[in-house]
Amino acid sequence: MPPKIIDKVDFSFKIDESIISQDEVQAMYNQMRQITKDFRIQTMKLYVQSAARENEILSNEIKTIINEANIQLTEEEHQLLRLGSKFIFNDPKTAARRRITVLATLKRKIEKCFLHKKVSPGRPLQQFIAELDVLLQTLHNVPTTRKNLHKNSVIVSQMNQNDIIELINSQASQSQVFNLVKVKKKKNYGRLVKRLKHKFKLANVILQKSDKSKVFHLGKIEDYRKKSKEYIEKTQAYKYLGNEDRLPDLIQRTNKYLLDLRLTKWITQKQYELLSIKPNEVELAHLYYSPKAHKSGTPQRPIISGLKHSTIKISKFLDDLLRPLFDKMTQETTVTSGFELVKKLNEWSKVNMNQNTIFCTIDGIDLYTMIPHVEGVLSLKKMLDYLKLKKANGFKVETIIRLSRFVMQNNYFSYDGQFYHQIRDGAMGSPLTLTMANCYMFFFERALPKQIKNGVGLYFRYIDDLFIVINWSTRYLLKQIDRWNKFDENIKLHANIGAFINFLDLYIYMENRDGTLCTTVYQKPSYESYYLPFNSIHPLHMKKNIPFTMLLCAIRYCSTYQTYLDECEKLRMTLLLNKYPNKFIEQQFNSVLLKYSIDEPLNMINYDEYRQNVLDSPSKEHERIDYDKVMLIHFTYCLSMKAFPLKFHTLWSKYFGESPINEIIPVLGTRNVKNL
Repeated sequence: MPPKIIDKVDFSFKIDESIISQDEVQAMYNQMRQITKDFRIQTMKLYVQSAARENEILSNEIKTIINEANIQLTEEEHQLLRLGSKFIFNDPKTAARRRITVLATLKRKIEKCFLHKKVSPGRPLQQFIAELDVLLQTLHNVPTTRKNLHKNSVIVSQMNQNDIIELINSQASQSQVFNLVKVKKKKNYGRLVKRLKHKFKLANVILQKSDKSKVFHLGKIEDYRKKSKEYIEKTQAYKYLGNEDRLPDLIQRTNKYLLDLRLTKWITQKQYELLSIKPNEVELAHLYYSPKAHKSGTPQRPIISGLKHSTIKISKFLDDLLRPLFDKMTQETTVTSGFELVKKLNEWSKVNMNQNTIFCTIDGIDLYTMIPHVEGVLSLKKMLDYLKLKKANGFKVETIIRLSRFVMQNNYFSYDGQFYHQIRDGAMGSPLTLTMANCYMFFFERALPKQIKNGVGLYFRYIDDLFIVINWSTRYLLKQIDRWNKFDENIKLHANIGAFINFLDLYIYMENRDGTLCTTVYQKPSYESYYLPFNSIHPLHMKKNIPFTMLLCAIRYCSTYQTYLDECEKLRMTLLLNKYPNKFIEQQFNSVLLKYSIDEPLNMINYDEYRQNVLDSPSKEHERIDYDKVMLIHFTYCLSMKAFPLKFHTLWSKYFGESPINEIIPVLGTRNVKNL
């Protein structure tokens, strides 16, 4: 996209036509236009030249890295990597492998519904599962084994004549389609992935997702190890344990701790069973690094992945318990999106914005790794006291604090074959860490919103990022921030102040001295024009959602028609780069206008009115699922599953439409195979 300055430059000025003759005036105006035209052409040529040179240098850098790593990539392998980390290739074999487990789970759910009605499911359930099994095997194009054929033939023999004819016709027609279609030779993506993994391993290279943009980043193993060593030495938050695996001891201690709480009646038997762990379901957490490729020197973000860690059940349970309480406590000073901030700013600016208005964003430096264990746990106790709670969902406050302390004190993990214990700060990756950091930050900042409100300003927070808009002098605000920095030695604030600022994905500025608020979409330096590729094997509704939400965001954020047009062109270009057809993009853009009753093309005259209607439209509230009436069923998605939902609901109506569970609504979800 060329810089906006190129098409905005205009070398023209007013000539007094009462003094100079008309021919001379026209000649001078033509000369001005020619100068403007020449400037634009020459500037554009220079811009294209510099962009081409940048592209050449970056391409050479990539080739150098690959050559240094001694990786010889084929054209097929290079094309595969260009599809990016989100790409999923068609994998009906994985879908077929999961079929048996999915059907067994579905059968148990249906049996449970019948049991709830105190009725036996009987033969219809067996026939439903058998017919569904045949349908899935046909869709996955997997040959039916003799064992399955015999089993299904017994059940099919119990069907009536019409059912058998209907089943044979449906399956015959599908098999005819498979026979008639000439199968194009497909790429063996699975083999390509295995070959790439082998090449990277031989070359001591790591292919990792970048920290923000989630595009592929190529790095050397020795660089990762060096930076990891520097980080561990710098933070002094990790104790080295050598080659000793603490997992068996940790499993025993976790279950013993929970049993002690049960015996002393701090928790109930049901709560004990909910939180206790089985040795065969547990793995030690591992540390990995996400490269911040957009920053100089490519620093790394440490993440401790503990999805099966021995304390993950407790951590997730406490987070689910405490997060709603925290959200309730901080709802007046917290924003969760740029859209929410736009609405608050618009209301405030109508009365308070003037030429003295300044914007300020404040970043809490390394918040997660700066909060000590004891103070972090105490902040949770403060929150529960602040809300005047003695119990939360049946748990005593003392029990919550004991469990929180246990989670924080037992962060063990492995890295590069060695074992470590995190002795201070919270683990990035543990669910409880975010809530604890939020609580700690809330009690640090409690005096700030009051001070800003007294100064007729606005104050909001998103995790460790603060936003302030106020009619103070820059010098006075900086003085206040210096004072706030002395509140707590564990929290250090870094401020950015000016007449324009970015916060979350929103760019905020004043257009003129009168203090007119302007906003548009902000893209961070880490932004890459990479979204889910259109040729990835994802359900169509996921792909439709991307251009829809992108355009809706543009209307909400762009305060002027011109910035909206600029953003639309960026979106279109980005989507085209990700293989989205232009017709598909246009359809989804029109869907946004249709949803918000915009029945004419947006233009300079009507944009403000229609945008205000979009801003005023109520946000869709998250609906709670009534699990007594809704049954969630997840099937693994592959290319042949497009027509599956309709066929599934037809089968469901056929066997259960007149049954005792006819009020149960089956909701189909998709489970994807692994992406790149």
